[in-house]
Amino acid sequence: MRKVLVVIDMQNDFIDGVLGTKEAQAMLPRLEAKLAREDALLVFTQDTHGADYLETQEGKNLPVPHCIKPEKGWEIAPSLKPFVEKASAVVEKPTFGSLELPKVIAGLEPDAIELVGLCTDICVIANAMILKAAFPEVPVSVDASCCAGVTPESHENALEAMKMCQVAVR
Repeated sequence: MRKVLVVIDMQNDFIDGVLGTKEAQAMLPRLEAKLAREDALLVFTQDTHGADYLETQEGKNLPVPHCIKPEKGWEIAPSLKPFVEKASAVVEKPTFGSLELPKVIAGLEPDAIELVGLCTDICVIANAMILKAAFPEVPVSVDASCCAGVTPESHENALEAMKMCQVAVR
């Protein structure tokens, strides 16, 4: 089986930076352990904004500058760098969901797609829906133990919404 594991936005700003949470920090060691034991093709995404972030639609709705390339907050967590080096791709995305991601994954010819990362209730769910639409016959799943949301409640709500859209939650 050819499994693709998509690691969504495991960046410093979402872990312990301006939009970090204790749940994201607590999840990081679980994700490290999962990546160490997984036999899957890895694809990372990176939320990527410019200096004009506050002038964008997202910036007007979430006026907290974050993941500004090439600042430290934009970088993927240092403990995940060995996995990034082995990844099939790193996809920079300027918004919640990436339309580039399905193109990259299509080239990997997946039999299964699993998502992990941050934030469950924003970027994980957005990319899960895009991948479900792009690959309707490929099982798409999310490892809930390796995700964290803006709040525990919004994390759970996102997991329930994904289940309703036939994304398996593990």
